[in-house]
Amino acid sequence: MKVVKIPFIILLLLASISCQSKNKSDKEDIAQKEQIRNSWDDNEPMSDQLQEYNIAYFASGCFWCVEAIFESVKGVKEVYSGYSGGSEKNPTYEEVSYGKTDHAEAVAVYYDPNVISFPQLVAVFFGSHDPTTLNKQGPDRGAQYRSIAFYKTDVEKKVIQDYIDKLEDENVYGDRPVVTEVQSFEKFYKAEEYHQDYEKRNPNNSYIRNVSIPRLNRFKKNFKSYLKDNVH
Repeated sequence: MKVVKIPFIILLLLASISCQSKNKSDKEDIAQKEQIRNSWDDNEPMSDQLQEYNIAYFASGCFWCVEAIFESVKGVKEVYSGYSGGSEKNPTYEEVSYGKTDHAEAVAVYYDPNVISFPQLVAVFFGSHDPTTLNKQGPDRGAQYRSIAFYKTDVEKKVIQDYIDKLEDENVYGDRPVVTEVQSFEKFYKAEEYHQDYEKRNPNNSYIRNVSIPRLNRFKKNFKSYLKDNVH
């Protein structure tokens, strides 16, 4: 087998591009921004305009990437970046991104069940990341970037577990097991305001250009029938 040697400088560059490290250089700018942290459960939609929509919760790496993916899906009205899966109350981005909590970066997906179903959102979730990598996704490392599919009912739990069983029965990932956590939803904390629509508002950011946009484009290529009409 031919071994390809990667120059050390390239390895350093790849290691420096991550959802976590990006903000080390932006701390002064971030400190000047208003940080809004809200938490809500399934009975507390963010606004009256979202009352009619169902909510699904997922975690699959950097929430900038995940938010952009779900916002491209037809039937999805709104997506919020935030934190879930842990026990600490009102976590901050600095606490979560540096592994100081049990939370993972997550998203809340408001969707119209008449247009897209929960099983279809589960397919989007598994089809837009690698569910076999433990505590990491792409260049991001740590339990805060782990894969979690949250459920609110026994029906949703069965949908998720059946999908995992199908992936493994069909050997979609070969001998690599799916390590996605199937977790009962308890609480979601909305991330600081500057994280919302981050990919859309920061297209020239190095992480967005090198990680988020390529990940979104891979999803769009494989899920064309799921995309909104204005997404290409």
